[in-house]
Amino acid sequence: MFLPFFEALRTHNVPVSLREFLAFLEAMKADLITYDVEGFYFLARTILVKDERNIDRFDRAFAAAFSGLEEISTDAVLEAVDIPREWLEKMAEKHLSDAEKAEIEAAGGFDKLMETLKKRLEEQKGRHQGGNKWVGTAGTSPFGAYGYNPEGVRIGQDRSRHQRAVKVWDKREFRNLDDTVELGTRNIKVALKRLRRWARDGANEELDLNGTIRATAEHGYLDVKTRPERRNAVRVLLFLDVGGSMDPHVRVVEELFSAARAEFKHMEYFYFHNCLYEGVWRDNRRRWNAQIPTHEVLRTYGPEYKCIFVGDASMSPYEVAYPGGASEHWNEESGATWLARARTQWPSVLWINPVPEKYWSYTQSIAMIQEVMGPDCMVPMTLEGLSRGMKELTR
Repeated sequence: MFLPFFEALRTHNVPVSLREFLAFLEAMKADLITYDVEGFYFLARTILVKDERNIDRFDRAFAAAFSGLEEISTDAVLEAVDIPREWLEKMAEKHLSDAEKAEIEAAGGFDKLMETLKKRLEEQKGRHQGGNKWVGTAGTSPFGAYGYNPEGVRIGQDRSRHQRAVKVWDKREFRNLDDTVELGTRNIKVALKRLRRWARDGANEELDLNGTIRATAEHGYLDVKTRPERRNAVRVLLFLDVGGSMDPHVRVVEELFSAARAEFKHMEYFYFHNCLYEGVWRDNRRRWNAQIPTHEVLRTYGPEYKCIFVGDASMSPYEVAYPGGASEHWNEESGATWLARARTQWPSVLWINPVPEKYWSYTQSIAMIQEVMGPDCMVPMTLEGLSRGMKELTR
């Protein structure tokens, strides 16, 4: 069934060999991707494209071979498989129509929301399900889990569903990014190579071929000359957003992290969640008891560092603009205040956003962070975006 796809690749001048096509068929036989059009696309591209210059040709061949694939109904697929028990248990969750969602009004601002939550916790005596007032499940109350409210506090839910919570009343555990992950694409590394400032320092360990030839010719005997190895002297400070809405982007951020560790010999990294506040950390397993004060980071690393933030910048506007607006703790100063300090300390600053650029206008917090950092300081995590960002950092 994939022979027309192979023919389409050849027709569009994508240099794919029979061995690579057989590897693609083996991956499909191993069920690496099931009922996921986007995953199928990336699997095929990873195996069949050897050079990023052929990605556009591959996209045209893929579109020609699988036009309409995303429109296939999933009803027949669902009827052919067993529905897991946990899916059925989710039937108690609240699913509202757009019209019903439009009827639900916000709680009246951050201060009002916190005041109301305090009152509910004092009054409520037991578990509650449904409804629009108490802390419970499957309702329209601003407080609880598995319901819907455009501006609420999420309590007792394992992960985000609508990404609308102002605060998250749970202790969530995030995992460290793996800097040894095998890169699925070379695009990131190619783009990061643009940020270089060569220098020779350290011990004389590298053979200086031209100097050796010149000295040998002058002295009449073999006179070996060595010199310090040429290294990338640029200094990079990397801040990585983890957890919550960043979970879908873990793979591509790991690739970026791995590439950065390989390209930049002078690099320091820290984790944060959603926005920069008074503390950052190096190990997500100890983020609650081993935080590093952000003021200490600002004092330690001078303005010669290139500062790069990596995150989707998608959060409640309160997290950027208000003291106390952070989703998981009470922050004495707003996120915008800390971002402004970072912008002042490190003039060369960049924010890499894994969310496609065409969706940025739909998220208010992205616009707010762009206003603080500067409109040219945010780029998408694409080959073009990274290239543009590296050029911005070298100015």
